[in-house]
Amino acid sequence: MSLTEKTDLKPVASPTGKSSVDLAGLWDRYGILAVLLLLVSLMSVIAPNFLSVNNGLNVARAVSINAILAAGMTMVILTGGIDLSVGSVVALTGVSSVLLWTSGAPAIVAVVGGIIVGALAGLINGSLIAYLGLPAFIITLGALTYIRGFSYSLTNAQPLIASDLGYRGLGNGAVAGIPTPVVLMLLVYMILWFVLERTSFGRHIYAIGGNREAARLAGIKVKWTLVRVYLIMGACAGLAGVIFSARVESGQPKAGEGYELDAIAAVVLGGTALAGGRGRIFGTLVGALIIGVLSNGLVLMNVPFFYQLIVKGAVIVLAVGIDGLKNLKRN
Repeated sequence: MSLTEKTDLKPVASPTGKSSVDLAGLWDRYGILAVLLLLVSLMSVIAPNFLSVNNGLNVARAVSINAILAAGMTMVILTGGIDLSVGSVVALTGVSSVLLWTSGAPAIVAVVGGIIVGALAGLINGSLIAYLGLPAFIITLGALTYIRGFSYSLTNAQPLIASDLGYRGLGNGAVAGIPTPVVLMLLVYMILWFVLERTSFGRHIYAIGGNREAARLAGIKVKWTLVRVYLIMGACAGLAGVIFSARVESGQPKAGEGYELDAIAAVVLGGTALAGGRGRIFGTLVGALIIGVLSNGLVLMNVPFFYQLIVKGAVIVLAVGIDGLKNLKRN
């Protein structure tokens, strides 16, 4: 159960006969938020300049791409699936957008084109998984490789520089003082929250993750739902790739390496079960913030990069371990 999962915190009888709050339920609902607040408090003490406004904006900007990927990944994992190709899709969509711009396309066409490329990658993954019944892990692992290959082939393995990039404001601009990537991130979360919480499509996603066969027998179009979920994941990765290319003003075929792990870690940290059927989108946002705050604090403390990898890897293992313990308790 995640940060925002709808849970009734009913009073339970204590040995003295008085009712008390279900502490386990409180932890399931607010525990990950408490961890974030504790981490922020810790970093404000041990990391120089952590609480400055500029650093806060830097953290939010840095988190935005992973958070957008994690938002789409939440929908995939809620169905009991996985998508390991999102990092490569970030690279391909960024390269595609820059190529469109350098070929003379308007900025809006370059942006929309990049997102469409990502959506097409997700559509292919979802179709193979849903209609051929192939394992999501294997399909998206293969996609991770061949999509990266497309990224290299489009640029001859060299960065594609565009210093006059028409949509660079998506990565470096601001709206009312808030970085544009953060505004886009919040829009993505609000839209996907509405989809998951207020539409039949969202209810179908939860049902499929809970019991795919029961969902089919209940009349849910399981295959078509899965295709749409992976298409949305691809579109999220496409938007993330466009933002990344706007930030660095170039198409980088090496972009996004390892991003899939950060996205999965954010989802699981946010309380979504890897087995599917349980979780909430805003819990994922808190999970992404935890990873971002941790990374930023380690940088401010001048922790060597290789030690940062160790810490982030340990966080992923811890997140999966917590998810496993929750499942044991429920069983």
